Amino acid sequence: MDGMILPNADWRHRDGLDRLGEVLGADKGLSRFVGGAVRDALLELPVADIDIATRHQPEDVIDLLRRAGIRAVPTGLAHGTITAVLESGPVEVTTLRRDVSTDGRRATVAFTDDWREDAARRDFTMNALYADPRTGELFDYFGGLADLEARRVRFIGDPLQRIAEDHLRILRFFRFLARFGDVPDPAGLEACTARAKDLMALSRERIADELLKLLVAKHAARVVRLMVDRGIFLPVLPEIAAEGVERLDGLATSESAAGETPDAIRRLAALLPPDPATADSVGARLKLSNAQRRRLITAVSPFPPGTPQALAYRLGTESGVDILLLGGRIEDAASVRDWPVPRIPLTGGALVERGLSKGPEVARALRTVEDRWIAEGFPDAARIEVIADEVVAQALRSVKS
Repeated sequence: MDGMILPNADWRHRDGLDRLGEVLGADKGLSRFVGGAVRDALLELPVADIDIATRHQPEDVIDLLRRAGIRAVPTGLAHGTITAVLESGPVEVTTLRRDVSTDGRRATVAFTDDWREDAARRDFTMNALYADPRTGELFDYFGGLADLEARRVRFIGDPLQRIAEDHLRILRFFRFLARFGDVPDPAGLEACTARAKDLMALSRERIADELLKLLVAKHAARVVRLMVDRGIFLPVLPEIAAEGVERLDGLATSESAAGETPDAIRRLAALLPPDPATADSVGARLKLSNAQRRRLITAVSPFPPGTPQALAYRLGTESGVDILLLGGRIEDAASVRDWPVPRIPLTGGALVERGLSKGPEVARALRTVEDRWIAEGFPDAARIEVIADEVVAQALRSVKS
């Protein structure tokens, strides 16, 4: 890591970004890159979202952008955020600010022209780094560069006060540790442990958002183990216990061996006991989507016997892969990942033509044919015709007897 200059990464040359900097007075020191883009560039990671902090008031930002012919969207005007829509993508421009009041869930802010004041309201030192858009000169007010070098996640100022301002920072502390960190700052870890019950005041959507991001981070298993040991989950997700961490560790190994991208819902399933009712309760509590809840429940349910292909056919490829990876069946998971799930080449009408009565009789016979088709490894249409003849003949004999 170059400790003094922002790397000349590709994202700094996005179309329109230099001009946006000129419009916002970067050459006069009025605007700087800030936050994740600076942090990730220093870590040589891909940068997706670009944020600019500015001394300009929000209304002035809108005026400057519109006069320059740049579309301005007031996405968070009360908090000073304007989105500048460039051809190469959006850039969030936020006026320097300081907190006036906080209640653990939201903040009231006032605007300022003091860079240090703006940095002081941010959560972690590694997120409070600024860079001159033109020269790449870095500005570090709270030792963020040293912490980034050490992969140390450290709150700015008093950790207890920062958590009191926004309780979500407890989960963010662990998420950043799982993504970037090797070293949790001891004071921050103690503060998160002491204030874990504050998580109960947060909306479940915010908890879910942070948790799902945490679960796909590089060191998720190690950090989740630390969270369980520290009782962080107890106030909001007491179902997550040490046994779940062991399953998560095994799943992470299986995902890596199978070349699978880490998946948050699959990893959440690993953390939960193998009980569909528990998964349903947790899914509802976290306000997951209906599709996510169904997948979570399926992943912890006893799965039907048969081949990996039979599992993927009955449950869908995604759930089939979930269950196989959770069971450590790496090669089986790989065998169905891109398997084109077939459709049975037979309809109920074809069974009626063979002499069955419409209704339950046809439905039962069709299920029997399908079960045999699956058990025989999904043979072709000619074989299906033979199976159908045999099943219908058996059904008709049963009716006569």
